[in-house]
Amino acid sequence: MYICICNRVTDKEILDAASQGATTLESLGQQLNVGTCCGRCTDCAHELLESHSHQQSSSN
Repeated sequence: MYICICNRVTDKEILDAASQGATTLESLGQQLNVGTCCGRCTDCAHELLESHSHQQSSSN
């Protein structure tokens, strides 16, 4: 599913970036340009990052 329409970034791309070390919206913006145009995607992108972080800490 597209999370950032402006830059055509999907949830899978965001989760892949998180798996590679992206931990903040700023790092997602640098890697994928998420949140660099209209900003409407930032809440959803942040939720994905938090979800990934919680999944990682639960599996350890």
